[in-house]
Amino acid sequence: MPKTFAIVPAAGTGSRLGGDIPKQYLEIGARSVLECSLAPLLAAAWIDEVIVAVAPGDRRVPERLRASARLRIEPVGGATRRDTVLNALATLSGSDDDWVLVHDAARPGLDGAALERLRAALADSPVGGLLALPVADTLKRAQPGGGAVPTVAATVARDGMWLAQTPQMFRLGLLREALFATPLATDEASALEALGHHPVLVPGSLRNFKVTTSDDLVAMRQLLDKE
Repeated sequence: MPKTFAIVPAAGTGSRLGGDIPKQYLEIGARSVLECSLAPLLAAAWIDEVIVAVAPGDRRVPERLRASARLRIEPVGGATRRDTVLNALATLSGSDDDWVLVHDAARPGLDGAALERLRAALADSPVGGLLALPVADTLKRAQPGGGAVPTVAATVARDGMWLAQTPQMFRLGLLREALFATPLATDEASALEALGHHPVLVPGSLRNFKVTTSDDLVAMRQLLDKE
């Protein structure tokens, strides 16, 4: 049976959120954002190993994370997300048919049900796929060079549009090949798409949003404080 690995790139600085602490280490209750993001992965017994890829010299990783038998901290963070994931893939002792999930360190709202939907939907896929949500709101494209006060250039049809989430789950060999070939890829799915593959879209959840701004952090704290 193929093995399943999870990679969590956590080498970013979170500069858009502001402050001196990378956003993955900000607190939500008694845990960090990173710990909350890792929890559902570690709770899924079918994931053989979880690798957290941090920046070299990062000393902020909570010691309690290092105590987990199925979790490995690797100081292999690169200049971009793509570089970090590629470096983490190099630490795996797996075959091309094994599965790799890549999950954002700043998505602490992932729930076990969404994770199980992803696994079930991709069980027979030769490629893989990702959690995503169909776009419900009207989309507007801003005028180029709009400055501080942007204006609308056009309304964009939302039919067939989805918002990508994570985890994104692909065969190890294909993922490595795709990331090597696409240095400008912003996520794993776009790298696979560039090679002509068609990743499966699996319904995610509204709570699985990425913590990018201070408002996001407040909303996530309110959400998880209720649990």
